[in-house]
Amino acid sequence: MLTSFRLAALAVVGAATLAGAQSAPATLTVTSPTITAGQPIPKQHSADGENTSPAFAWSGAPASTKSFALICDDPDVPMPQPFVHWVLYNIPATAKGVPANIPIDPAAAMPAVIAGAIQGPSGFRRPIYRGPAPPPGKPHHYHFTVYALDVADLPAGLTKAQLVEAMTGHIVAQGELVATYERKAPTPGQ
Repeated sequence: MLTSFRLAALAVVGAATLAGAQSAPATLTVTSPTITAGQPIPKQHSADGENTSPAFAWSGAPASTKSFALICDDPDVPMPQPFVHWVLYNIPATAKGVPANIPIDPAAAMPAVIAGAIQGPSGFRRPIYRGPAPPPGKPHHYHFTVYALDVADLPAGLTKAQLVEAMTGHIVAQGELVATYERKAPTPGQ
């Protein structure tokens, strides 16, 4: 027979276990038809090429997902925080990814599969994707992180910091794809 002390202890342990399980987001699998984890980002997605946004696909979102968000940043930039290349959120819960070539005109409609999605200002102070453009030298790492959220309809104009704050406590799953980009230093005489 369990005493009331043991029952209370079991209730506390059970509640702590449940709270811990709820705070750990599930894992999303993030892939791209043009970007491979750990490999160089194709020039077409960089400032050295067409600067077009890459397509991504994801799987593993929980049933509680009401929207997705995608952030691309570069933690190798010597700043106090990673440099932000892309903020995209309010992606519908029905989306299984985002297509390539998201419009750079903030007034342009989003592709039908992500209708309602919003781009927030990047580190370039414009609400667009802007690809890798690191200084010559070592490779930089670009983190494309996808978040499944239990909220939808976040306000327009959110920066990465504001989006991260708005997502706090609402991330039900997340995953990322990390790729690199490097610009070679010019050789003397060129």
